[in-house]
Amino acid sequence: MPALDPAAPVAEITRALVDIPSVSGDEAAIADAVEAALRAAGHLEVLRDGDAIVARTTLGRERRAVIAGHLDTVPINGNVPSRLEGDELVGRGTVDMKGGVAVLLKLAVELADPGVDVTWVFYDHEEVSSDLNGLGRLARSRPELLAADFAILGEPSNGEVEGGCNGTLRADVTLRGRRAHSARAWMGENAIHAAAPVLAARAAHEPAEIEVDGLRYREGLNAVGVRGGVAGNVIPDECVVEVNYRFAPSRDAAEAETYVRGVIAAAAPEAEVVVTDLAEGARPGLDAPLAQAFVAAVGGQARPKYGWTDVARFAALGIPAVNYGPGDPSLAHADDERVPLEQLERCERGLRAWLTGA
Repeated sequence: MPALDPAAPVAEITRALVDIPSVSGDEAAIADAVEAALRAAGHLEVLRDGDAIVARTTLGRERRAVIAGHLDTVPINGNVPSRLEGDELVGRGTVDMKGGVAVLLKLAVELADPGVDVTWVFYDHEEVSSDLNGLGRLARSRPELLAADFAILGEPSNGEVEGGCNGTLRADVTLRGRRAHSARAWMGENAIHAAAPVLAARAAHEPAEIEVDGLRYREGLNAVGVRGGVAGNVIPDECVVEVNYRFAPSRDAAEAETYVRGVIAAAAPEAEVVVTDLAEGARPGLDAPLAQAFVAAVGGQARPKYGWTDVARFAALGIPAVNYGPGDPSLAHADDERVPLEQLERCERGLRAWLTGA
């Protein structure tokens, strides 16, 4: 089992984590290494659920925070082992999100007397189907382990605080027609042509900007896929347009679905709409006292999170949550994924300052 040294600089811990392959479904080795490092710290109560590890302080503090990060990555593509290029660390997971995990692991072991009780969560299967997500599994089977007054998710945010997250909805919009030989097209009804109003409406759609608790979230409703066609000499009788709606956390899931169905109905009343995926967003939660103290400690200006993240799972449990981690989220999953060493160090300093009151 690879050994991790939480006393090492955070960049070295990040490199060690990156060099342990942990594509979703293959997290056992990295989970073993993280668990061993945490169990060596006498001030932590450590539990394991599959390849998720929970480490808790039990100091009797008035408030508790959950600080979480996922151990898995998307598939490797010639970018492991890690390497240094100037002042950046390059490799799969440096951004999403082994840099954040390194910060969490170092502080979990080193901070025996934080100002709040802390539940550190290192979990599996974040990059795949939602039903496999380790944090979701804990929320369903052991919700008491996640009970807290505030949560921080170490997702990449360029070392800045990003509050809440947008929700996301995907739907299949099906247009029907009637098959015919393409040489006698007038005898059929072309379902692909019938999709034109749906595509035109999406192209003309103006994304809304909605302010929620002081942060301005940008929405988007887009066609992300088109399926149709039978053969090169057949008029198609079916066309499916897949749409994706990223909605501000001012709406709940039901309101988001109603909105999408209304937009589609206005463009193509005959279309059939089937929602295939729907996840609530999360309000910023920046009015919580611990959140305000956290933002003050790490500095900077809180921003909205446009993508969906697991902060929504905390919000569903009634826990205000923010994203805070090293790395540019636009580089997540890229083959040249890289994180500035300065951001690793800044996030470590910021979290340490908040947890110790320094």
